Amino acid sequence: MASHHKFLRSLFSLFLILLLSGQWIMQLEARHHSRHPKVSLKKLFVFGDSYADTGNIRRGLSKVWKEPYGTTFPGKPAGRFSDGRVLTDYIARYLRVKSPLPYGMLKEQPHHVKYGVNFAFGGTGVFNTLVPGPNMSSQIEQFESLINNNILNKCDLANSVALVSVAGNDYSNFVATNGSINGISSLVGLVVNQTALNIELIHKLGVKKIAVTSLPPLGCVPEITVSSSYRACNDTYNMLVSIHNSYLLDAVGKLNGERKKNLSFMMLNLYESFLSVLNESKKQKSNRMKNTYKPCCTGVSNEYSCGSMDDKKVKKYRVCKYPKASFFWDTVHPTQAGWHAVYNRLRNTSDLRQLHHH
Repeated sequence: MASHHKFLRSLFSLFLILLLSGQWIMQLEARHHSRHPKVSLKKLFVFGDSYADTGNIRRGLSKVWKEPYGTTFPGKPAGRFSDGRVLTDYIARYLRVKSPLPYGMLKEQPHHVKYGVNFAFGGTGVFNTLVPGPNMSSQIEQFESLINNNILNKCDLANSVALVSVAGNDYSNFVATNGSINGISSLVGLVVNQTALNIELIHKLGVKKIAVTSLPPLGCVPEITVSSSYRACNDTYNMLVSIHNSYLLDAVGKLNGERKKNLSFMMLNLYESFLSVLNESKKQKSNRMKNTYKPCCTGVSNEYSCGSMDDKKVKKYRVCKYPKASFFWDTVHPTQAGWHAVYNRLRNTSDLRQLHHH
């Protein structure tokens, strides 16, 4: 009889341990889910330019398919305008999806669009800045063709996010065509209005959340700071950028209308994120990014640029020893370390967090 009671006590103790451990596991799971809310996101669609392109630009059109591009990631040239990852890769990481395949690499098969599609193309503007090459409207037409051909369905779109990268090719094209910045202010309203129409169309096609980038501080890119021996940003260019960004913020606000929460349109503030990282690197205190405006990869002279070779296949460029210590990779584009630092700033903004709320 005593052994029977002993058996019952042991059974009860085991039951109690299982009950308590079950509650503990449930509490752990609850805590885990509160830290990492379940996201129903399925796909990321990307539109824009070289800040977001992960391999759409054709090999014959750009040096980014040649060394030393891609040396940090994936270890060889892969069509990214950097030594490694770019904005798209970090936004995808934040959304917990893989970086989507470039449109040019699709075979228009459903399994190729598992994580979305990247339509971004280096050099693209809102208007025509490339010959040959798409503008942003034609990228949206490519997106629409995938919908019309049933490669993408309504469910894919409803649980998806779009990233729209506008990094200033319309303005650099204006300067290249006209020889100066004079008269460029008349272009700002046109670029912003067309950008607003573009993101509205993406929304109408079924994507519920769209993030558009503000212009980065173009007066701080090495292409411009070279005139000051990489010592200072150009205030004239940055003033133009500020006007563009102010107009864009108003346009995004109008598209959202009266909504205060669960917004459809967000603006990712590249301007403040870039400046924050650049200003920190200028101070050089407890910060490994020492080179502020000077690019890591440069041509050996003015006639050459990063990735250049002469007719005998001799390299006509130099690469810094530590790309992690440079914000800029070439005359326009950040290093992977630069993009990662910018992403760390963006990650703490309400606009990026809004992309999680479906």
